[in-house]
Amino acid sequence: MADLIFTMIVPFTLAGVAVYAALRRVDVYSALMTGAGEGLKTLWSIVPALIGLMTAVYMLRASGALDLAAELLGPLLERAGLPPQLLGLMLVRPISGSAALGVGAELMETYGPDSYLGRVAAVMLGSTETTFYTIAVYFGAVGITRSRYVVPAALCADLTGFLAAAWAVRVCFGGG
Repeated sequence: MADLIFTMIVPFTLAGVAVYAALRRVDVYSALMTGAGEGLKTLWSIVPALIGLMTAVYMLRASGALDLAAELLGPLLERAGLPPQLLGLMLVRPISGSAALGVGAELMETYGPDSYLGRVAAVMLGSTETTFYTIAVYFGAVGITRSRYVVPAALCADLTGFLAAAWAVRVCFGGG
């Protein structure tokens, strides 16, 4: 019974909106076309920033810079309670969600999803944001060119999320 209810949520929602629009005598088709046109305008304004961001992420991963950074920052990360193997994820996550999922999948394939590293990677993916992507999309959509304190504050929040993820996995599952 619960499966049927969850399966029918979307059709019932769409039907409810259609009935509500009919009762209010709203031209649903023209409203849909207006919204789609505004969506395309927004997409057009943010695509250049997204292309540049994705290109930078893939170049960073392909160059081997992430591996070098992990080697150099390993001792510092260990003192902060973070395994150095997670540095690639921590560097890529604020930039690209898809690249971070790729790095997380590699970590889980290498160390296992139930390992300490796999669990920390999963919690990091779920508790941090693609900061630069989000800033590019939202600021680009409304035409903001100066972010002022947004980037440093968001990166501090990401660092806090990374540290909290490692701490929470250590407390809940042990390890580390």
